[in-house]
Formats: sequence, structure tokens, C-alpha cells
Amino acid sequence: MTKEPRDAPQFYLTSPAPCPYLPGQEERKVFTHLVGKRAVALNDALTQSGFRRSQTIAYRPACEGCRACVSVRVKVDEFKLTRNMRRVLDANADLSGHAQPAEPTSEQYSLFRAYLDARHSDGGMADMSVLDYSMMVEDSHVDSRLIEYRPRGIDSFLNGRGHGPLAAVCLTDVLADGLSMVYSFYDPGAAERSLGTYMILEHIERAKRLGLPHLYLGYWVEGSRKMAYKARYVPQERLGLNGWERFE
Repeated sequence: MTKEPRDAPQFYLTSPAPCPYLPGQEERKVFTHLVGKRAVALNDALTQSGFRRSQTIAYRPACEGCRACVSVRVKVDEFKLTRNMRRVLDANADLSGHAQPAEPTSEQYSLFRAYLDARHSDGGMADMSVLDYSMMVEDSHVDSRLIEYRPRGIDSFLNGRGHGPLAAVCLTDVLADGLSMVYSFYDPGAAERSLGTYMILEHIERAKRLGLPHLYLGYWVEGSRKMAYKARYVPQERLGLNGWERFE
């Protein structure tokens, strides 16, 4: 009789809870733990199968009678900028994104707190403390980075680091076949910059430089205004019943 390896992942199902995207719907998730020596390879495989990571948990929707949440990844080598996207890049040409180890700072938390208070004061993360933020960043067994965005300095072209106040941050996983934007936040007082869009565009270029074919954006939810923006980044692939399917 074939025996299952002792370190094979165990999967669990959550109880039903109100859906944060579609009113009147309930959500359930299947999840497993990303720990130990197999965490990196498991995170790669699960992300390619439509899972997302939160700290040491990999999860995906498992809702009864609903398939609205669809995993999306951008084909970075074929990505096409729109006129509006070019304007966003021009508006942020003075910023520099620098990748560094996933280590939290008080400056990051201050920006994170301001972002939540301004944009998501009624969301599930609204009460996150500095300890909660630290755990979100540090509690990882996979290859994670923090990308910090600051104004360019006179030596930024040499070391890639910006200077001055922190404008935006993205917690990013480096996968075998792409980058995955786990969570991003930015200065809520700089609406004219469209920093959320800018970070996605910058990550597309970052993945290209690293020779990685995909940028994973998480879930696009048909019918949800919060998630509608993800459909703008084309060509992209969406995970369906027949695998990853291309959309223009």
C-alpha cells in the first residue's frame, strides 16, 4: 500500500462567512499551511493552481454555487500600455522602487495605517496593530520582498534607492514563474499619482527584468467594483475549469 509522505500538505475548509465582494453571498475557503523546507515549492505550485498567500497560509475560494473569484496573471512580455497607463508612469517618473528583505519598519506601519484609515476603514484589516502588520510581513517561509517607493535621489541610478518620504509599499513573493503582489498600500493623499496602478506597472517591468513570465494579481471578481481594475492589464490569463485561458 502506498503511503502518503508525512510532510504532504493537509487541506482544510473554513466555515461560511459573508462575502467581502458580492453582497448577499457567502464565502468559504480551502487552505493549507506553508511551512518548512517544502514551503517555497508548495507556494509555487499552489499559486499556479489559483491559491493566494497570507503569512504562512495558502488559500483559495471554495464557495458553493459561486465561481466569481478568478485567479488572474499578466503576460508581462506581451503586456500593452494604454494611454492612461503611460500618463501614470509619467506622473511617477520621480519615484524609485527598491526591493529589500521583508522586514517591517515604523515608517511603513504609519503609511499602512494612514492607507487603511482613508481607504478601508470598514474592512477586515481596519484594526490591525503594529504587531499584526509585523506578522503580515515577517511571518513567511517563502521568498518574499518589500518593494519601497520613494522620490529619486542623485545617486538612485547607482543603488536603486530613493530618498525622502515613503510613497508606497508592496509585499511581493518571488516565484519560479513570476512575481505575486501579496499586499500593497500607498499614500492616500497622493490621489493624482494613481499609485496603485503605478505599482502594478512597475511590477510588470520588474518581472520582465528578472526574466519571469507572469505577474500574479490575485482574484478578479466579476460583478465587484473593487476588483474590476484587474481586467485592464492585458493580455492576461484567467484560471478556469480548463486551466489558464488567455484574455485580451
